[in-house]
Amino acid sequence: MKLSDLQSTRWTLDHPDLGTGPVSVESYSSPEYFEQIKEKVFKKTWLCTGKRIDEIPNPGDYFLEETEITGTSIIIIRGLDGVIRGFHNTCLHRGTQLLFDSYGSVKGKLTCIYHGWAYALNGKNVVITEREMFFDIENMEKDLVAVSVDTWAGFIFLNLDPNPKETLLKHLGPELDNLFGDYPFETTTVQVSYRAELDCSWPVLRDSQIDGYHLKYLHKRSAPGFMESEESPNRHAYDFKLLGKHGFGSFFGNRAKISGDLSKSAPVASLASRVGQTLASDATAFVDVSEWAKGVNPTRASDWFFDILYIFPNFHIIFLGHQAYVGHKMMPGKAVDKSSWNARFFSPPIPSQGLVDEWGAEYMKYSLRDLWREDGNTTLGAQRSINSGVFTKMYLQDQEILIRHAERVLNETVRS
Repeated sequence: MKLSDLQSTRWTLDHPDLGTGPVSVESYSSPEYFEQIKEKVFKKTWLCTGKRIDEIPNPGDYFLEETEITGTSIIIIRGLDGVIRGFHNTCLHRGTQLLFDSYGSVKGKLTCIYHGWAYALNGKNVVITEREMFFDIENMEKDLVAVSVDTWAGFIFLNLDPNPKETLLKHLGPELDNLFGDYPFETTTVQVSYRAELDCSWPVLRDSQIDGYHLKYLHKRSAPGFMESEESPNRHAYDFKLLGKHGFGSFFGNRAKISGDLSKSAPVASLASRVGQTLASDATAFVDVSEWAKGVNPTRASDWFFDILYIFPNFHIIFLGHQAYVGHKMMPGKAVDKSSWNARFFSPPIPSQGLVDEWGAEYMKYSLRDLWREDGNTTLGAQRSINSGVFTKMYLQDQEILIRHAERVLNETVRS
């Protein structure tokens, strides 16, 4: 497929309920709206931790999930029975935090440093020190407060609602699972992880990774010419899909041409793209597109750069190839104009003696770092404009449909 085959396609017009008018930025600046996002979204919806089941492979392995907007610290831990569970990081005696390290492993039980109360890995209280000194101990609430945890495609999700109104699979929807559930996530591992605390609202940060319109402009230094099409200069996207609460976009990129051009202007980058998975690598040449997951590069275009899968509310998967992707976890901070961003690049493990592969992987890390820093820099100026009151509405073009859709889903969730 070529971009020119799309002719006068307008995806937004296929969804008349979205409208084509300006979009308010109330959710980007209003403290009152922020409180509604906290109560209706982040306390009630399935949230992707961005972590995978292989990151806590053994009984007792855990990580902490800190959610600033709700003020919660959650222990995600694998039990002796192999089941992954979630608990509030709170001793039921005096509220003391049980664990402090972001990742770790415990031997058989969780023990409070304050008074020695202990809990099995399934959350059951097993030790109350000086037990005989308590009153009516049989009627005390002693077990850890559980949090709903489930997985999809190896990613770990949690829900802070004690009684979630829907299962994780229902939240994701059958179409999303059908399109992307067969992607070989399990063959990959984390190659690099970056984290940033930003002075911008969560919607501003969210939008930075569901917009393919900006790439040939903002990233002209770090990704020169990747998305410039001579035959269709105003087009960037091959496809968009609205998947219930979630959204998907597939974008043009002439990687083979770019790799060739780089051999003259940037020979090191060109070489790295041939020996490893980099932004300039011709991903469709590594593995035949007929073998890819059905949802990725759905038009099977050879001039393909990446796909975006936005999973409402807080996770973005950027597919860069058959076995290469980025996971963006984006969370609100303690105030409306604060947010956190954790970006992680996944690809197959590097062979222990693969020096060439390791060199290519290192080049990819720095390429992504530069690209992400460019994205992050735009968010701060946008938030200042919003906070000043000068910027009150957005005029979105057709290829920003995922932003329009994400904002509508957010508004509907808040008002439900």
